[in-house]
Amino acid sequence: MRVLFVGDVFGKAGRRILKEKLQGLLAEEHIDFCVANAENAAGGFGLTPPLVEELLALGIDLLTSGNHVWDKQAILPYMDQQPRLLRPQNYPNSVPGRGTFVGTTRCGVPVGVLNLQGRVYMPAIDCPFRVGEAAVQQMRRQAEIILVDFHAEATSEKQAFAWYMDGRVTAVVGTHTHVQTADERILPRGTAYITDLGMTGPTDSVIGVDKRLALQRFLSQMQNRFEPAKGPVALHGVVIRIDPDTGRGLSIERLRVPFSD
Repeated sequence: MRVLFVGDVFGKAGRRILKEKLQGLLAEEHIDFCVANAENAAGGFGLTPPLVEELLALGIDLLTSGNHVWDKQAILPYMDQQPRLLRPQNYPNSVPGRGTFVGTTRCGVPVGVLNLQGRVYMPAIDCPFRVGEAAVQQMRRQAEIILVDFHAEATSEKQAFAWYMDGRVTAVVGTHTHVQTADERILPRGTAYITDLGMTGPTDSVIGVDKRLALQRFLSQMQNRFEPAKGPVALHGVVIRIDPDTGRGLSIERLRVPFSD
């Protein structure tokens, strides 16, 4: 079985490359299940209900998110209505939405997805390790294959979580920092891991933002309005090959698909 996990979709440019490239990629890579992090799909900050529907219609089976999912108020009432959009499970239970999903792949195999958020240099929400462990125990009753989007700033926290879950989940993939790392591997007990999937969006940028605006803020230390960059775009992510009987990861391969008008 093969899973495609797409890195943070950033703004119109990220949506455009998915529209142009995703269907071909799903066929070429023989993908059975596709997940994408989409918390920045609306102009680089947040997400709206119409954009969720647009992305799901492209062939993405499930959308994950992170701390920016709350940036657009329109998404809040919608999150309880759309089970194929996740927010981090370790936010308080009182906030809208859910952080787990269990469904089936295109080949009929049960699959679970867990969305968590780190706490190092991030909001002080519940412990992702303890919340994640409890969620995995529940999900294992329905699916051997469990994929985790760990949305976090610190490399150390992502790595620590992967080691903590090695052998208990199929894959731990990092999101949030928008720069694809080169440390993809299968851990000793069969969990596929990469520290960050990278970003699906404009490449001539500072993590998606117009580089001139980002430089202005660094040089002046004054707040300014960020806008998505223009120019060349790339889709970043990984393809994970999985043993459907055991839920173990067999291989993980980085993807970088460039695109320009």
